[in-house]
Amino acid sequence: MLGIIGIKRGMTQTFLPDGQVVPVTVIEAGPCTVVGKRVPGKHGYCAVQVGFSKVKPSKINKPLKGQFDKAKVEPHRIIREFKTESPDEYEVGQEIKVGVFKTSDKVKVTGTSKGRGFQGVIKRWGFHGGKATHGSMFHRAPGSVGAGTYPGKLWKGTKLPGRMGNKRITTRGLEIVRVDEEKNFLFIKGAVPGHNGGTVLIQKL
Repeated sequence: MLGIIGIKRGMTQTFLPDGQVVPVTVIEAGPCTVVGKRVPGKHGYCAVQVGFSKVKPSKINKPLKGQFDKAKVEPHRIIREFKTESPDEYEVGQEIKVGVFKTSDKVKVTGTSKGRGFQGVIKRWGFHGGKATHGSMFHRAPGSVGAGTYPGKLWKGTKLPGRMGNKRITTRGLEIVRVDEEKNFLFIKGAVPGHNGGTVLIQKL
């Protein structure tokens, strides 16, 4: 099974059959449509293109419209590729729904983490900082970051202030607690990357 595209709707809690309460993330997943395939002979790799969230033709640009017209499928707002070794198993126009998942499935979820802007080393990397007493003159600064004459440079990977968040993150080993096929909802135990309304990819492990 390739996977499915969804939108993170927020977090809530639900009860398991044994009465245990668990935090869950609600994802509106699918229905998705196969809009194209990538084959080694023509593209150099194997993958299947999947579309999500149908839109009017006037809402997309001409190159995308031509791609959808050629495939004879309705335009979609979001397109993602899923790598697969057997793209021939899928047909253009085929629909993928949340029914491909079931309760207790283990999945990995990929999304874009929340952007935190430019942050210092304490918030970004968890540095302890200096003393908060008067006159220390060292509170939230990074401190020494390199040697002197030799090697006379900063090593790659040194933890410094910079942009935090807004990165592609994949969380593995999450468990599906409930599947609502009527409303196209997946209830996944725990938190997934990104803000509410963000696009996520869900794949079985």
